[in-house]
Amino acid sequence: MSRLLLMILMLNFLLIAPLWWRFGEISAYLLAWEALIMAPLMLLLPASQARRIVGVGFVSWVMLATAANLGTAATQMAFARPLNLYLDVPLLRSIYHLLVGNVGQLLAVCAMLAGAAVLVTITVGLARLLLPPVTYSVKRLPGAVALMLMAVATTSAALELNGVRLVDSARLPMVNTTRFQWQQITDTHAARLAFTDQLEAAPLEARSLPGLEGHNVLLTFIESYGISALEDPRYASVLQPTLADMQQRLAARDLHVVSGMLKSPIRGGQSWLAHATALSGRWIDNQLWYQLMLDSDHSTLIDDFRATGQRTLSVMPAITLAWPEGEAYGFDEIAAAKDIAYAGPALNWVTMPDQFTLDYTQRYLLGETPVFAQLALISSHAPWTPILPVLDDWSSIGDGGIFAPWEDAGDPPEVLWQDIERIRDHYAWSVDYAVKVTGRWAERVVDDHTLMIVLGDHQAAPLITGDDASAAVPVHIISGDPELLAPFIKRGFVPGTLPALEEANDAPRMSQLRHWLQADFGKLAIDVVADSATGKIADSRSASSSKTMTRTQQ
Repeated sequence: MSRLLLMILMLNFLLIAPLWWRFGEISAYLLAWEALIMAPLMLLLPASQARRIVGVGFVSWVMLATAANLGTAATQMAFARPLNLYLDVPLLRSIYHLLVGNVGQLLAVCAMLAGAAVLVTITVGLARLLLPPVTYSVKRLPGAVALMLMAVATTSAALELNGVRLVDSARLPMVNTTRFQWQQITDTHAARLAFTDQLEAAPLEARSLPGLEGHNVLLTFIESYGISALEDPRYASVLQPTLADMQQRLAARDLHVVSGMLKSPIRGGQSWLAHATALSGRWIDNQLWYQLMLDSDHSTLIDDFRATGQRTLSVMPAITLAWPEGEAYGFDEIAAAKDIAYAGPALNWVTMPDQFTLDYTQRYLLGETPVFAQLALISSHAPWTPILPVLDDWSSIGDGGIFAPWEDAGDPPEVLWQDIERIRDHYAWSVDYAVKVTGRWAERVVDDHTLMIVLGDHQAAPLITGDDASAAVPVHIISGDPELLAPFIKRGFVPGTLPALEEANDAPRMSQLRHWLQADFGKLAIDVVADSATGKIADSRSASSSKTMTRTQQ
């Protein structure tokens, strides 16, 4: 009888514990019906080859279901969505590199080896548990009890599957997880086929943007800069004064700024999906869509600006490995970490501070000819330590050696991340640094012939924002020419650096940005302006509205 009880307890814990982490409560998830079915069944089956086969099958199913539930808990915490085996397996490599960046290669390898050892130990232990050396006879009390438990659990499980829950705290985690993942696999595969057909049937053509001809266009992503940084009182008390100061400083230099919001396709990570969404004009919310888009002949803003006459540049200080995606985009020049002459220290995951990246870009990369540049800043990436000050004397930055004193400043990630409240404080300070330094850089590089688009890539993880936060990110458009900002005002942007926060839930998708630029600065928009001088504006405006609607619906 004790063996039966031990098997039930161990199986039940293995199946239910991931649900405690996922949902943050214990009382609602106490019993897994599968544990009360498998344990008695394995004790009642006679020792034979068939029982060994059933046992191996159960061990495999339990381990896969438990791993999937743990994965769902992790992806829910990091990205505010469940695990999708069809899409997320390729992310294991990214997780490893993130771990290396935060704790170093040695500790990362040790952690992964320890995890593998725990997995093997649990698997072997589970196999020994489900293949006991004894069998129960239904003619004796332990066997009769096992048979009764199995019958009750099987009946309850059947009722649960048909929508009748006899015990509020009982679940079917193995069955539910298997059904959910299988449904995700079939749905995602169907969506993949549909997305592929869409790319082929309705391609977005490259269009020149004569309204931006001869201008520098700087598309600048700030890591983890979500609308919660401005809405949540804890973070807003840090960020909003910085935005107010930024607005004043820009105005003092006759620079104009309007602000709005866009809905990011992702939360918590995978910034490259947000970059792809903005560049392509397509909603790219997973790795598969990203790869399919790059593998196709789909045009992007890079093609639009090349057709307009700009040189195209991508500044990616977080890229430390080969980046074939950059070549697939077709940038004229890519400045990854190895291409940027930085002599200072790495700051945990962050390869170089944002202020250095921006200063280096201005000095060595922008050049004298019109350029379209995508910049992906990284100082506000987790683990949000150390926190750097903004250096007032940009001429002192040099090769970055000036940042050496901050290499060991502040607590290391393994210390900071033991306290959730401190993590949240550091998040606010990191984003504040990134926003502040970006605003100061705008003062240095923006003029009448520059359109600078500053936006967050995504909201931070639910650990920072909560589970129900909007997916919106702030967008700031800066230029010395107010005429370049007028189209954004018409699209709902407001003057200043603070967007209309009450409209966060209704923010347009980030994929709209490319459509807006084509509609507002493309040939048709320029024809409207030209025709207005000859009295033809009404007809042209009607055509422009029709064309804009067509593009928006794509």
